[in-house]
Amino acid sequence: MTAVVRHVMVRGRVQGVGYRAWVDHEARAKNLEGWVRNLRDGSVEAVFAGAEDVVTAMITACRRGPSLARVDAVQEEAGNPDALNLRRAGERFSVLPTV
Repeated sequence: MTAVVRHVMVRGRVQGVGYRAWVDHEARAKNLEGWVRNLRDGSVEAVFAGAEDVVTAMITACRRGPSLARVDAVQEEAGNPDALNLRRAGERFSVLPTV
C-alpha cells in the first residue's frame, strides 16, 4: 500500500453540524495523518495522509459526513506533504482554527 497525501474541499451544510469533529474522529480511527478546518466561505478543508486505500475510504466517507450534514460537493486533489506541517506539534491529526 502506497502512502498518499490528498487535499479535500467539502461544500454544503458542513459547518455547525459537527463535521470537523466527525472528520477528526474518523481520521483518528483510521490512523490517518493530517488536519481539518472550516473556511470562512462555509466549506471545510482537510488534508489526509496514509495508505492509499484508507485515504480513499476516508474521502468516500466525507461524501456522506455526519447525520446532520448535507454534502453537496467534494473536491479532491493530490496534496503537498508540506501541508502536514500545519498540524499542531505532536499530533497525527489536528482540528485547526477557521481561516
